[in-house]
Amino acid sequence: MRLLILTVSVLAALALVGCGPPPAAPAPPEGMVLVPGGSFRMGVNGSPWDYEGPVHEVTVKSFFIDRTEVTNRQFAEFVKATKYVTVAEKYGWSGVFDWKTGHWAKRDRAQWRTPEGDGTSIQGRDDFPVVQVCHEDAEAYAAWAGKRLPTEAEWEYAARGGPTNTKYPWGDELNPAGKYLANYWQGPFPKKDEGSDGYHGIAPVAQFPPNSIGLFDMGGNVWEMVHDRFSDTYYSASPAQNPQGPAEGDQFVIRGGSFLCAENWCQGYRVAARNFNDGISATPHMGFRCVKDVDGSRR
Repeated sequence: MRLLILTVSVLAALALVGCGPPPAAPAPPEGMVLVPGGSFRMGVNGSPWDYEGPVHEVTVKSFFIDRTEVTNRQFAEFVKATKYVTVAEKYGWSGVFDWKTGHWAKRDRAQWRTPEGDGTSIQGRDDFPVVQVCHEDAEAYAAWAGKRLPTEAEWEYAARGGPTNTKYPWGDELNPAGKYLANYWQGPFPKKDEGSDGYHGIAPVAQFPPNSIGLFDMGGNVWEMVHDRFSDTYYSASPAQNPQGPAEGDQFVIRGGSFLCAENWCQGYRVAARNFNDGISATPHMGFRCVKDVDGSRR
């Protein structure tokens, strides 16, 4: 009995000084995943694209992240609630990929409702990623939703599933056991997409298995816009704690690759792959997902 009383007393004392059981992890909002904070090795060395390195140690705080890219259904709810008009709608045109020629072309009235221009629509595509939106549009949606765009470091940490060192969101093999785990271009780009993954062009969200923490399409389908401005030398000077990207710059980082990424091209479906786009240009192969701080703030 004396031992039991002593044990209970010790446990009570430990709790008083903060040594009790750790608090339970907060429940993620609907459609989001909790990513516990931690450190990882960001980037890759020896890439043909030198701005993907050098590898450097980064620590991020805990955050919530959307399981999928923002869909047409979700973006339509935002537009209905706010009467928002996208940049492409204001311009009256946007760029599209011409599958016949393998080149990019200007297309009148290409915007999120008609992503390939006149004669196209998103009817029946509620669960496809919203595209033909630009960085400015994505930030407007995120603010309305009470969220924000992820930093580049947060995005890569989440794509890796935490402090792992794999080449792809699912591991080190592109097609393990011959299985396709992302929507990307099979065949020589831009001549022919063989569609071996089951899709020619964009796919609905969540058609392939999630990564180890439950995130879909962190490689392929559509490029994803992030918060950071782009600099090809930023990794050499990046802060170790919660980097936010350069303070200035005309381009913004995009991550994750798209259905136009091929083995003979950008290989953007690698977790360390990075590219960039300006803040006002939209395309039919670029979308976004959002994050939310665990403490409720929006940096």
